[in-house]
Amino acid sequence: MVKAIKVMLIPNNVQKTKLFQYAGASRFAYNWALAREIENYKKGGKFLLDAELRKEFTKLRHSDEYAWLLSISNNVTKQAIKDACTAYKNFFKGLQKFPRFKSKKRSMPKFYQDN
Repeated sequence: MVKAIKVMLIPNNVQKTKLFQYAGASRFAYNWALAREIENYKKGGKFLLDAELRKEFTKLRHSDEYAWLLSISNNVTKQAIKDACTAYKNFFKGLQKFPRFKSKKRSMPKFYQDN
């Protein structure tokens, strides 16, 4: 017989701060990618691949204005950009409604898990 044990991990204040920084960076990257896709579509361009958007985002991260993104793991923003591209593709396939920008008030904090 296998015994199951439930464990609840409670983060300390430093860990909570880092988690919410990650959630904020994820929200920022998602909204940025979605805005770039919409801007490109209005100009008559094709769908932008997530690889292209990630290259642009890397350049954005190294600018002085967005230097705060350098303290966040690249995997967090990469996953958020992939999620935005997937939502945009699904909209055009007719599988979902138009993707919405994520606001701090309406969305739950979403954290990227590297498995």
